[in-house]
Amino acid sequence: MEAGIVSYGAYVPRYRITPSEIGRVWGSDGATVGQGLNVERKSVPAPDEDTITISTEALRTALVRGAIDPQQIGAMYVGSESHPYAVKPTATVVAQAVGATPNLTAADFEFACKAGTAAIQTCLGLVGSGMIRYGVAIGTDTSQGAPGDALEYSASAGGAAFVIGRDRVICRVHATRSYTTDTPDFWRREGQRYPSHGGRFTGEPAYFRHVTECARGMMEAVGASPSDYRHVVFHQPNGKFPQRVGKQLGFTEAQMRYGLVTPRIGNTYSAAALLGLANVLDHAGAGERILMVGYGSGAGSDAFDLETTDALVDFDRNHGRAVQWYLDHGVEIPYAVYAKFRGKIHLAEG
Repeated sequence: MEAGIVSYGAYVPRYRITPSEIGRVWGSDGATVGQGLNVERKSVPAPDEDTITISTEALRTALVRGAIDPQQIGAMYVGSESHPYAVKPTATVVAQAVGATPNLTAADFEFACKAGTAAIQTCLGLVGSGMIRYGVAIGTDTSQGAPGDALEYSASAGGAAFVIGRDRVICRVHATRSYTTDTPDFWRREGQRYPSHGGRFTGEPAYFRHVTECARGMMEAVGASPSDYRHVVFHQPNGKFPQRVGKQLGFTEAQMRYGLVTPRIGNTYSAAALLGLANVLDHAGAGERILMVGYGSGAGSDAFDLETTDALVDFDRNHGRAVQWYLDHGVEIPYAVYAKFRGKIHLAEG
């Protein structure tokens, strides 16, 4: 391809809650649930944080790291399933906040958890065709689960921003491939407060079928095998699924090490795979090959064959906080504060 990643940034809210604390309120063994999901704790956005603020923080880091003039951005796409407005784009607010307006195209993307990877694919096409110099793809969410539901133990918040371009590329995208079907494993109708899911159906045939088929198709298309990659990143609705699918495909724990972030911050939905990729780039050296496979319920997967370049060696990874910092830090809060922050307490009208 004629395009790749020229910069990136990440942001995760500081507050955390543990599965044990959630289980304490609902009379379940939260520690066992957390172990079953391989989630130690999850991030919680503050009352003044949403996908707009998270996106803006992540993108500001990316722009400074890459010394990118916001006025050179020709496209701004924000992928999420928790946009603040039903009718009002997130992308325009983020673009205005970083000084990228008015000469750009902007849109919000939705495809459950793979909205961010779909945004990357779109930017690759626009940059590769020469229509724009830089495109911004953001995956961000402040996801929620119904009180007491299994999703509540893992649904969290975070975001990652990637600037796609053709000059000073730090990570080349060799190829991308998608696998899509109508598999309704997770949904939320207009007006519903919380999403619904198909229980075990969300694993097979939803997640595992799409991720494995997309990954195998990607490797077959580029003539690669698992041993050709230094790192692999899968979408991570919890900490167990990506480990299981990695083993099924023949990847080792060492290859999955940096790409797995959910155990420490929960499932950030549209940002999950992108935060994993950002963590890989935080630790990678030049000439390291990466396979990333996103997944979105509904359902579909996007796979990317990437390789870091020599430009990564001199890239300013010290500006802003690395993903590892967010994994290691956080302020734990009790369920009452969490419920207040997430608007789970609703007063009856008089």
